[in-house]
Amino acid sequence: MKWILLVLRVILGAIFIFAALPKIQDPPSFAHLVYNYKLLPLTMINMVALVLPWLELICGVFLIFGIWKQTVSSVVAGLLLIFILGLAINLAHGNAIQCGCFGNAATKTSTELFHDMKLDLLRDAALLAIAVVLALFSRPRTFDTPPS
Repeated sequence: MKWILLVLRVILGAIFIFAALPKIQDPPSFAHLVYNYKLLPLTMINMVALVLPWLELICGVFLIFGIWKQTVSSVVAGLLLIFILGLAINLAHGNAIQCGCFGNAATKTSTELFHDMKLDLLRDAALLAIAVVLALFSRPRTFDTPPS
């Protein structure tokens, strides 16, 4: 079980790092993608576009190196739940958007975007399942009490 958790941590961590890098390199494009969700007040969009990619990067690195495994897995699960809700709300409202998960993609038709959004929901649900497993089965390290 230990090896499975390690592999899951590395995979999830690498995905979060890979997703963070293009957003960190181009905050204005990511801010535009966040704006397209039409879920946040305008005053929060730039802050989210600047902070979220760094949070993703830090979580990815911490997952790979096993730092605060349970806490970081829970944070990642929370982020994925937010991403899923954002996509689902836009899908339900008929708002075809790019998820922005891995930066800005090529221009697509509405039909292609709706198809991609459904696939993004499935992908994020699978990643959420991994994060939940990690959060539930990653125990914090316990240290031996020094002798008195």
